[in-house]
Amino acid sequence: MSQTTSSGPSYFEGRRNRERIRKTLIFILLIVGSASFLMPLWWMLQTSLKSLEEIVQYPPTWWPEKFVWSNYTETWAAGNFTRYTWNTTIIAFFVVIGQVLSNSFIAYGFAKIKFPGRGPLFLIILGTMTIPGFVTMIPTYLLFSKIGWVGSYLPLIVPAFFGGAFQIFLFRQYFMTIPNDLVEAAKIDGANHVYVWARLMVPLSKPVMATIAIMAFNGAWNDFLGPLIYVASEDMYTLQIGLQAFKVSSGVNQWHYLMAGSVLVLLPVLVLFFFFQRYFIEGMNISAGTKG
Repeated sequence: MSQTTSSGPSYFEGRRNRERIRKTLIFILLIVGSASFLMPLWWMLQTSLKSLEEIVQYPPTWWPEKFVWSNYTETWAAGNFTRYTWNTTIIAFFVVIGQVLSNSFIAYGFAKIKFPGRGPLFLIILGTMTIPGFVTMIPTYLLFSKIGWVGSYLPLIVPAFFGGAFQIFLFRQYFMTIPNDLVEAAKIDGANHVYVWARLMVPLSKPVMATIAIMAFNGAWNDFLGPLIYVASEDMYTLQIGLQAFKVSSGVNQWHYLMAGSVLVLLPVLVLFFFFQRYFIEGMNISAGTKG
């Protein structure tokens, strides 16, 4: 009895020490991982605020000796970024609307409507995620060229209104967390499926809608290959194409201007994620935690 009493506090003290060491190691690992991911962003940001002479000096400095804020205004004026931002905003807006509406509507069918072949059809849709985008690039270009859409924004916007496999999967997983009793009660009151989707499912799915919207905006905002293939004139350039054109016109060694332009292009994505990160994480957690 005396041995049990004497070993009790030491046992719990040892357990607390092991737990404290484990949490400390995890904390250090997270700091190292975060620093490695943030390092490129920090280097881009501090380079955008340096003069060209300070950028090329050796050894490099980790903090600007003098903040050159004019890099941003000069880059914005020299690269016609106002036009590029407007073009990219239009494309991103319609892509977000298209992906949120089409994917939620299709996912509602797979989650709440029973029809023959629902399971195999859903598996086929998921299977399309294994097809690389480069495989369909040439047939898609030939299709859009045949119907006269090359040289316009339609090839960049219209496909967003026809759903995507991963987005349908996320919406379906989230809709399956909503009790079927709500759908049945609405149908008893005379509501059809379109009404249930629009007035019941969509208002209840804000987290996953925010997740899809952020992913769609990020994809459209940072898309380089699509506008490069389908956009013909400089007036229709998006930010990514415009930044590349600015790089060519300003010279490859104008790193202060190039980094300033990169920060300007990246800033809307960071702001959007900062304000909606709670919905984004909540939507991903709920969708990932739901059984298929």
